[in-house]
Amino acid sequence: MAFIDGTVVNVALPALQTNLNATAADVQWVIEAYALLLSALLLVGGSLGDHYGRRRVFLLGVVIFATASGLCGFALNIDQLIAARAVQGFGAALLVPGSLAIISNSFSEQQRGRAIGVWSAFSAITTGIGPVLGGWLIEHVSWRAVFFINVPIAFVVVLISLGYITENSEREGTRIDWLGGILAALGLGAVVYGLIESSQAGFKNWPVVTALAAGIVVLVLFVFVESRLSQPMLPLTLFRSRMFAGTNLLTFLLYAALGGTFFFLPLNLIQVQHYSPTAAGAVLLPFIVIMSLLSRWSGGLVSRYGPGIPLIIGPLIAALGYSLFLLPGISGNYWTNFFAPVAVLGLGMAITVAPLTTTVMTSLAQERAGIASGVNNAVARTASLIAIAILGVVMLSVFETRLDRRLSSSNLPPWIVQNVRTQSIKLAAIDIPQSLNAEARWTIRRAIDESFVSGFRWVILISAGLAAASALVAMIWIKPVPLERRLR
Repeated sequence: MAFIDGTVVNVALPALQTNLNATAADVQWVIEAYALLLSALLLVGGSLGDHYGRRRVFLLGVVIFATASGLCGFALNIDQLIAARAVQGFGAALLVPGSLAIISNSFSEQQRGRAIGVWSAFSAITTGIGPVLGGWLIEHVSWRAVFFINVPIAFVVVLISLGYITENSEREGTRIDWLGGILAALGLGAVVYGLIESSQAGFKNWPVVTALAAGIVVLVLFVFVESRLSQPMLPLTLFRSRMFAGTNLLTFLLYAALGGTFFFLPLNLIQVQHYSPTAAGAVLLPFIVIMSLLSRWSGGLVSRYGPGIPLIIGPLIAALGYSLFLLPGISGNYWTNFFAPVAVLGLGMAITVAPLTTTVMTSLAQERAGIASGVNNAVARTASLIAIAILGVVMLSVFETRLDRRLSSSNLPPWIVQNVRTQSIKLAAIDIPQSLNAEARWTIRRAIDESFVSGFRWVILISAGLAAASALVAMIWIKPVPLERRLR
């Protein structure tokens, strides 16, 4: 459910812009509201599972997630959808930590790498099904069906969980760090709000400055509080482990690149390249197929070669994949434009993901595998959350600059130019007046599409740099840690 939702909603964004009259900032919030609650409360969800039982909390998360999915499907406007997505993120924060923690506690250290590889393969398969199924539903039913599909899946998940997952819990005496979760949500929320609003109002706008400053202050307070609590949701002492700190920095950089790219790619495919939603969803199939086929194999690379080699080679191949996205312009077929970048990116991530997860889980002592998984997952989600907000600023800035330049050099009447400029917050979803002649509409459409591609290339360039930086982190930080030296 979580992995399908992570990709299917991106394909629905153009439909949301059209049907709910949403701006680019609005659809950013559709993604960010979910990611904010998930990333901020993920560690709280893990603690709840440890305290009250992993299966019990997992099932509660599934029910909340499914209920919120139904509310998303019934949303009458963009504000209702964003609110329901936030509730969905809370449900995901309860169900996501349980899966890897249950797997980690069910397998020995020697078997864990391959078990996580199998988990990664199934995650990749469901991630791949999401965009194609979602695209088909958007075309033939409605964007609302994208959210409704979670309800029957949740029913099956509940039955499987009750029948096959045994209850287990640890550290019954632990306290739940709700203060840490609230501070993390408020701090990240304020920063993300400031970044998204800055794309419209600019960084000199006082609400933007206030939000960014408040967010930074609250996040500093969060670190202070976590360092003082006896049982924090984020034990800062974990980062004394060089391996653990390095793998989480690598995770942040790599998933920031992935989150930003996968947010803007469907908008490019559907609104600029004019792919159908189904075709846009299918574009990612090579990525998913490669991840699915190679995840089990790559899960065993750590035991064979150590963590360093796959965590250097994988991100470098991913950086090459991102770089290939710089080549496509407007039009051109899928095989010449998008197949190679998607496939190469998939190969890089396939080599990286399972070894990265295994290395995180084994960087600390076995009894800390659950918190290791939770922190790493939270880092990945937070990376995507921050990246979408920051890259949204970059995208809109480049888009507006290029669009203004192209419109200024055209022979269009000033009122038309002004009409298009005032809609720039919609990016490629700008409405072109139907009263114009065909030549004027083509000129405007071309200017919009070329400006979007320019912004997308900047997003991709930054993503490639982030992936290359993650390989550098692996080269410097990632070294095998002997069993007796792992942090307890």
